[in-house]
Amino acid sequence: MLLAVWGGLLLLFGQMSSGFLSTATLGSIANRIPALVLTATGMTLLMVTGGIDLSVGSLLGLCGALVGVVMVDLGWGLAAAIAASLVLGSLVGAVNGWVSVKLRLPSFIVTLGMLEIARGMAFVLTHSQTKYIGAAVEGLATTIDGWIVSPAFLVAAVTVALGQTLLSRTVLGRQLVAVGANAEAAGISGIPVDRTRLWAHAILGALTGLAAVVNCSRLGSADPNAGVGFELSVIAAVVVGGTSLLGGRGSVIKSLLGVLIVATLEAGLVQLGVGEPVKRVVTGAVIIAAVFADTWRRRP
Repeated sequence: MLLAVWGGLLLLFGQMSSGFLSTATLGSIANRIPALVLTATGMTLLMVTGGIDLSVGSLLGLCGALVGVVMVDLGWGLAAAIAASLVLGSLVGAVNGWVSVKLRLPSFIVTLGMLEIARGMAFVLTHSQTKYIGAAVEGLATTIDGWIVSPAFLVAAVTVALGQTLLSRTVLGRQLVAVGANAEAAGISGIPVDRTRLWAHAILGALTGLAAVVNCSRLGSADPNAGVGFELSVIAAVVVGGTSLLGGRGSVIKSLLGVLIVATLEAGLVQLGVGEPVKRVVTGAVIIAAVFADTWRRRP
């Protein structure tokens, strides 16, 4: 079904814009989505447990700011920047999980607070200035010779495969689904509910940290404003992919298709000359439609 929707969008925009179904356009879409794919993979794992994270946009900005500081101010290499971003992302994710789990607060509220905290820290870390990194980081987003995709796209594709394997073929994956389906029953059966939720938050944080590096690579810089509204696109893609907001059901592969649908929709609207306000309206409408479809499927 999702594959058919994506194909329908490609054909629709191909008919409406003569240059849409071209190698250049498809390559552009493929190389714009890696950060979204990485974060959507982690968001799928979290939403399967019944949680949600509204802070991923601000965390993307914060981790990107750290990448800029590490590479520009400290003069360290890309490997050190990737490691620092992964560590910071996983730590912030773990904090979200710990506060939510230990204080029994809804993850919606906790991550809403972290949204503001992380954005403020990004501005403090960069002194509210964009840090231009340049060629030292741009290689990840540069198209491979003879291909239409970048190394970042390949990393995202491998991450999707690993995420789907984790969700469907590992003990942790089964625990994530069980916690989302019925946390009380999962606890009675011996599943460590709190630890499972904490893992989901930490994994999402780490993948957002990796997405921040990819985003810096695409821009060639670290901007403390990066990721504003990013959480909307992530949640839209995951929900469109069929992951339930109530938990207990989800697929990383389908989230990838959700990303492709959202990205194709946005790219098609841009080629048609549609402005940013209308794009946001359409994205919001897609989220509502996807939630409605999910609710309809759950009706007895």
